[in-house]
Amino acid sequence: MPRIKGPRKVKQYSNEFKVTAVRLSHLPGVQVKDVAEELDIHPFMLSRWRKEMREGKLEVKVKKPIDPKTAA
Repeated sequence: MPRIKGPRKVKQYSNEFKVTAVRLSHLPGVQVKDVAEELDIHPFMLSRWRKEMREGKLEVKVKKPIDPKTAA
């Protein structure tokens, strides 16, 4: 049976999602494969995000809280 070629669908994940997944995988007693399964991602992808986090390539920019005194 010939394989039908078409545009590949690539899922894009936000940095916030990636960082949350990495943090979950670092919890005591939690395995990468379990977190990946729960989030419906491939374990290799989560391992790659963990490596990116170690290398400082993955981070979430924290929004500054709004100061009610200065917000008018």
